[in-house]
Amino acid sequence: MDAHQPLTLLGGLTPAQFMRRHWHKKPLLVRQAIPGFQAPVPRADLFDLAGQEGVESRLVQQLRGAWKLRQGPFARRALPSLKQPDWTLLVQGVDLHDAGVHALMQQFRFVPEARLDDLMISYASDGGGVGPHFDSYDVFLLQAHGKRRWRIGRQKDLTLKEGIPLKVLAQFEPEEEFVLEPGDMLYLPPRYAHDGIAEGECMTYSIGFRAPARAELANELLVRLTDEAQEGDVPVLYRDPRQEAVEQPAAIPASLQDFAREALAKALAEPLALERALGEYLTEPKPNVWFDPDASGAMIESVVLDRRTRMMYDAHHVFINGESYRAGGRDATLMRRLADQRRLSGREMARASDDALELISSWCDAGWAHADTDHTEGD
Repeated sequence: MDAHQPLTLLGGLTPAQFMRRHWHKKPLLVRQAIPGFQAPVPRADLFDLAGQEGVESRLVQQLRGAWKLRQGPFARRALPSLKQPDWTLLVQGVDLHDAGVHALMQQFRFVPEARLDDLMISYASDGGGVGPHFDSYDVFLLQAHGKRRWRIGRQKDLTLKEGIPLKVLAQFEPEEEFVLEPGDMLYLPPRYAHDGIAEGECMTYSIGFRAPARAELANELLVRLTDEAQEGDVPVLYRDPRQEAVEQPAAIPASLQDFAREALAKALAEPLALERALGEYLTEPKPNVWFDPDASGAMIESVVLDRRTRMMYDAHHVFINGESYRAGGRDATLMRRLADQRRLSGREMARASDDALELISSWCDAGWAHADTDHTEGD
């Protein structure tokens, strides 16, 4: 994607301008970000998704002034009547299940893939919403069907209401108000308070981003680093032949603390260990994701990544679905192009080495990639 090409999606801003002026800084309202937008997932299909195991869904209702939250899956008969007001169905990760939604997500890849998370669809009956709240991550709110009224504000008081199953702000102070129609989009930076109310039946697509907490990331990386730092069949055990008798047995020996510190230092000392662990973590599929292996053994002339596949790279590795490969030379360039473009044409595949072709073939066998029947030729 050309970071300096103006985009209708961003109201005529280039991706570079948007990231510099708005990302993590201030909201942006774009009228007709996608002109003539037609929702790729009709209401009936969304309801079907909400009834499937492995699809995260929630039902939010306001009943006699009280908030109620239920977790899916939901049979259709378990959902309220379409004529009943004040209810919202939230279906997470729809980009993993629908090719049209996945294609829509690709328009937002001016943000690093490592930060892009998923697309949630919110269906609401008249008056439906989830209350005034804030998110800890950036979000694009694309109106897909009907109208939704948004009130937003830079909220200083982030106190939440107590005793309810949702994170609703206790004292919401809106500063601006917009009604979004199909194709309109609102970007909000993290912790920017907002409240969306459906005006009639509506659907909103929320493109959300990953924002791992530092402690969570440290835990994930340490687990991966220590898994890699195994020292063969004979583990290195703590030894203390000079330990003296103690009168305070509950005190932890300083030598044991030093041993623990050395263990972590050794795990971090391996060249590129941290970079490898980070890439594997960032490309790890979500727990509810599985792939359908392809046992056909057919010759692959051009290839496209499965929409559930996460593929990234750094200066020394290529990462795909939690696995890492050292990469260099022409094959590394090709693999990085596959990660960026999510497909390789027949002409590009013809430039791959036998080892690269064998690796891509194994990914196809695993269901991580597929033959690209729409792009067998071209650059």
